Amino acid sequence: MKLNERSLAFYATCDAPVDNAGFLYKKGGRHAAYHRRWFVLRGNMLFYFEEPASREPVGVIILEGCTVELVEAAEEFAFAVRFAGARARTYVLAAESQAAMEGWVKALSRASFDYLRLVVRELEQQLAAMRAGDCPPPPRRPRALPPKENGCAVWSPAPPPLPPLPPLPPRRRAWTPNGPPHAGSFARLHEWYGQEVRALRSQWLGGRAQP
Repeated sequence: MKLNERSLAFYATCDAPVDNAGFLYKKGGRHAAYHRRWFVLRGNMLFYFEEPASREPVGVIILEGCTVELVEAAEEFAFAVRFAGARARTYVLAAESQAAMEGWVKALSRASFDYLRLVVRELEQQLAAMRAGDCPPPPRRPRALPPKENGCAVWSPAPPPLPPLPPLPPRRRAWTPNGPPHAGSFARLHEWYGQEVRALRSQWLGGRAQP
C-alpha cells in the first residue's frame, strides 16, 4: 500500500484527540536491543516518534489484520503485534507498567476496522432480534435532568405559598322591625317586605312636603 508521507506526518501530529499515547519500548528489527519511543494511536494507525515533541514520526504500523498478544521477553510487560503471513513482521513492544500494558493491549485490539466491523455486525443482530420480539426492549431513558450552572443542578423553586384569604364579611340582612316570617307563601313574604317599602316612601313624601 502506497502512503503519502506528508499526509501521514500531518495526521500524526495534528491537534485531533488521540486514542492512546505514551512511551513504549520497541524491539529493533535486526537487533535485540529495545529503544524507548513515544507512541501515538490514531484510528488504525500506530505512530512512533523519537520524542513527544518530534514533528515527524519515525515510523507507523497499520493495524489491519493483526493480533495483539502477550509474550515472554527480556523486558517486563511485553506484548507483540503479529501479522499473518510468512514474511510479515512481528512488532515486540514493552510498557512501563502492568496498567499501561493492559491499556495498550486493549486499545490496539480494538483499533482495526475488522474489530469495528464485528461490533457493527453484533449490534445489527441485536437490533434485528429486538424488532422480532426475541428480547425485551432496552430500558426507557430517564427524564432529562434540569440544566446546570457551575456544575450544580438548577431546580425550579417551588412557588411561595399564597397568603390566607380574608374572612368573608357577615351577610347583610334587610332591616325588619320584627323579623320576616321563616316560612310561608310568596304572597306573605311580598306583603311583609312591602310594608317596609311603603313606610320608607311615606317618610320620603312627608319630607318633600315640608317647606
